[in-house]
Amino acid sequence: MTLPFSNTIYRSTLGILLFFLLGSQMSFAQILEPVKWETSFNKISDSDYELIFTAEIDDEWNVYSQFTGEGGPVPTAIYYDSIKGAELIGDAEEFGHRKEGPDPLFEGTNVIKFLGDEAFVIKQKIRVTDISEPIIGAVEFMTCDDTRCLPPTFVDFVITLDGSDASAAVIEGEALDQRNMNIINSLQDPVGDCGEVTEISQNFFYTFLFGFLGGLLALLTPCVFPMIPLTVSFFTKDTKRSGLVNGLIYGGSIIVIYVLLGLLITGVFGAEALNRLSTNWIANTIFFAVFIIFAFSFFGYYEITLPSSWSSKSDKMADKGGLLGIFFMAFTLALVSFSCTGPIIGSAIVQAASSGSYLGPAIVMLGFSLALAIPFGLFAAFPSWLNSLPRSGSWMNSVKVVLGFLELALAFKFLSVADMTNHWGFLKYELFLGLWVLIAIGMTLYLFGLIKFPHDSPIKKLSPVRLGFAGISLVTLVYLVSGFFVNQKTETYRGLSLFSGILPPAGYNFLLKPPALDPAIKQEFPSYTLCANNIPCFKEYDEGLAYAKKVNKPIFLDFTGYGCVNCRKTEDKIWVKDEIYSALKNDWVLLSLYCDDDKKLDKQYVSASRNTKIKNVGNKWADFQIVNFEKNAQPLYVMMSNEEEILGHPRGYYDDAKAYKEFMECGTTANEAQ
Repeated sequence: MTLPFSNTIYRSTLGILLFFLLGSQMSFAQILEPVKWETSFNKISDSDYELIFTAEIDDEWNVYSQFTGEGGPVPTAIYYDSIKGAELIGDAEEFGHRKEGPDPLFEGTNVIKFLGDEAFVIKQKIRVTDISEPIIGAVEFMTCDDTRCLPPTFVDFVITLDGSDASAAVIEGEALDQRNMNIINSLQDPVGDCGEVTEISQNFFYTFLFGFLGGLLALLTPCVFPMIPLTVSFFTKDTKRSGLVNGLIYGGSIIVIYVLLGLLITGVFGAEALNRLSTNWIANTIFFAVFIIFAFSFFGYYEITLPSSWSSKSDKMADKGGLLGIFFMAFTLALVSFSCTGPIIGSAIVQAASSGSYLGPAIVMLGFSLALAIPFGLFAAFPSWLNSLPRSGSWMNSVKVVLGFLELALAFKFLSVADMTNHWGFLKYELFLGLWVLIAIGMTLYLFGLIKFPHDSPIKKLSPVRLGFAGISLVTLVYLVSGFFVNQKTETYRGLSLFSGILPPAGYNFLLKPPALDPAIKQEFPSYTLCANNIPCFKEYDEGLAYAKKVNKPIFLDFTGYGCVNCRKTEDKIWVKDEIYSALKNDWVLLSLYCDDDKKLDKQYVSASRNTKIKNVGNKWADFQIVNFEKNAQPLYVMMSNEEEILGHPRGYYDDAKAYKEFMECGTTANEAQ
C-alpha cells in the first residue's frame, strides 16, 4: 500500500525532546519599555474630530487588539475618565501589521495582535460640544514577545483640542505610594552576596545542534544508510582527486537543497503560520492521525513515498553528469529518502519556526544537511573507510520499527495539545502516561525479540548493540512507570522532568485532590491559598509580611503572572526538587504577587511616584515591583527577612536547579547571620 505525500508539517519525537531539553534561556533585563504611546488628533469638521493613539513597538514585540477574545492576553483598551465636552462616534478603528490565530503563550487561545515592524494606530471619531474641555483617560495594553509577556500597563493621556496646556489637567484617583524605603535602601547593599544572574540570551546554536542530531538519526535509517557506499563507489571510479572533488560537490549539494527547503517553507507559510500549527487544536488532531499513519508505515504495514515520477525525472537529470548531474543525484537522495526523513525534517522546520525567527528553519536545515553530507565527503576522500561501515541488513529495519514506536508515542502528544487547548479534559495525566507505558512495553518486547513486524528477519541471536538498546528501552519503561508515584509532599504525581513540557501537567489529572489549607490561617489571612505544586502561599503583600513576622520566617517574594511561561518552567522543573520544595513550604513564607491579575480594585488609584493609573490587582503589584526593584519582567524572585531586609540580589528566570538551590541557601544563611 502506498500513501501520497502530505504537505502537512510534521514533528518527530527527537524534535520535541530536544526542543524542550535544550530550550534556550531568556535574558533578564531592568525596566523593559518595548512600547511607546503618543496621542494626537485630526480635525474633520467644525464639530467632528478624530483622536489618534499611536504605539511604536520594538521589533520582536507585539500588542493585542481591542477585539481579541477572552481567555488570552489583556486586550488594548481606551478608557475616558473625563470627556465632558465630547461624545464618541462609533467604534475605534485599528491599523497596523495585524495577525490572528492561536497563541502558544496562552495555551493556544485565539488572539489578534499587532506586530512591531510597523506602528499600531487606533483612531476614534468624536463629536465635540465644548472644545475647551480636555479629554482625559488612559490606554491599557499588554505586550509580549515570543517567550514572555509584561504585565498590563496603563499610559495616561490628556488631549486638549483648543491648544491649551495639557499639563494643567488633573489625572483623577487616590494617590498610592508603594515605595518601601526598607526595601529600596536594603537593595543597594543586600545582606547576602548572591543572585543577580546574567542569563544566556537566545541564539541559534541549539537550533543548529537540534538539526544536526536529527540528520545523524536520519543517517541510520534504511532509506539513507545503504546510499553511502553506493554513492561513494560511484565517485571513486575515476581518479582519487576527482572522487574527492565530486564527493564534496555532492555533499555541498545536499546542504544547498535542504537549506533552500528551509527558506522555501518559511517563505511560503511564514514563521507565524508554522508557529500556529504547533498549538492549534485542529492541526494537532490532524498531526495525531498523520503520525499514527507514519508509525504503522515504519512498522512495515505499508510504504509512504513521494510520486515515483518525481524521483524518475530527477534521476534522468543526474545521468547528464557534470555539476548539474551531481546536484540532481543529491536531489534524488532527498526524494527517495523521504519516507524516513520526512517526519524528522518536519519536526525540525516546525520547532525552528516556533521561535519566530525567519532564519530558524534555514539554520536547522543547515545542521540537518551537514550531518547527512559529512559522511559522503569523508568516505569519498578516504574510500578505505567504507570497510569499517557495518553491513546493511535487518538492523536498519529495527531502527525503522523503533522510530515507529517513537512516532506512535508522539502522536498522543499532539492529541494532548488538542485536548488541553480545547478543554476536552479526556486525555489527562494518568491516561496519557498509561498509553506511553504500553508503547514502551511494546518497544521493549520488540527489541528483546519477543514480537515481530512484517519486514523483520528471523532473529537467531540478539546482538550486543540490540541488547544495549533493549536495556535502554527497559530503563525508560521503568522511568515512565515511576511517573505514577505520588509525591507525598506535593500530593500530586511526581512529574517526569525528562519529559517536562511533553506530558500533561501532573496537576491535570483525574484522581488526586489538592490538600486542605489550615482554616485558622485562612480565616486570619484571606489571601492565604495554594500556589504552584500545592505550596501554601499568600497573594497580598501585607498579609504575607504579617504572617512572616508572626511565625518568624523569612519571605520568598515571587513576582509572577498567570501568562508567564518562564514562571511555569521554574515551578515545574525547579520548585518540585525535594530540597527546594521543602524549603519553600517549611522554611520560607511564599508570597506570590500576580502582576497580570485583572481583578478590579475597590477604588481608582494613581501611582504617586509614576503618575500612572492603577485600576486592578495586577497593576498594583506591577507598580510595587517597579518602584521598589526597578524591574518589570516576570518572574522575579526576591529573598527578604521579615524586617524587609533583602537577603540577596533578586534574580529572574534561569533554568538551573543547582544554582537556584544555592541561591536559596545563600538567602537562608544570610537570614540566620542577622
